Amino acid sequence: MPNPTAAMLVIGDEILSGRTRDANMHYLAGQLTEAGIDLKEVRVVSDDHNQIVDAVRALSAGYDTVFTSGGIGPTHDDITADAIGAAFGKHVGIRQDAYDLLAAHYATQELDFNDARKRMARIPDDACLIDNPVSVAPGFSLENVHVMAGVPSVFKAMVASVLPTLNGGSPLISETLRIDRGEGDIATPLGEIAQEFSDLSFGCYPFQQNGQFGANIVVRGTVADRLDQALTRLKSALLV
Repeated sequence: MPNPTAAMLVIGDEILSGRTRDANMHYLAGQLTEAGIDLKEVRVVSDDHNQIVDAVRALSAGYDTVFTSGGIGPTHDDITADAIGAAFGKHVGIRQDAYDLLAAHYATQELDFNDARKRMARIPDDACLIDNPVSVAPGFSLENVHVMAGVPSVFKAMVASVLPTLNGGSPLISETLRIDRGEGDIATPLGEIAQEFSDLSFGCYPFQQNGQFGANIVVRGTVADRLDQALTRLKSALLV
């Protein structure tokens, strides 16, 4: 039975402009791999309402689970909650449970619970809150979409809250074989072996070191015995 599938939607002009380097995709990919959920697609969109709506609808329809990061803060350009609501035809307004969490947090911090901070309590109808032990402001889940903060520490905490609720599959494992020959020399036999082991994934990553051409062959799959068989064939065919 194939593993469940997932997609990620990264939201924010700061990512597309190069001002901020996204770390959340790398983290999520590793966590999903361990859980046996195959991350199949990652999209990055700007802080544009229609782009977010279109991307959420497409990804939600195409994959078992969708994770978003970014755009749920207190500023005017944090429009993700409204876009998610629009994508699923849900009204977005102040949720009392989210409001109470934030009000208690800012009271403890002796900070003003102003209108900007209250924006973070705006949640689409029928959504479930995602716990945020780092800064309290919650994310939320609606349908198969999990909406999370862009700040890496908060994103990681929210992933930890959501992953135990998802059905996983077989964790992906990988093996690497270094070949001290150029890609052109190994392409034909590598392609034949990849066809023979069509249930596995083969990647060829070339390098040049001290004037020597070579490649790292990475084989990925969920069954250890199959990986061992593939590695044996690769060594026999390519280590000559």
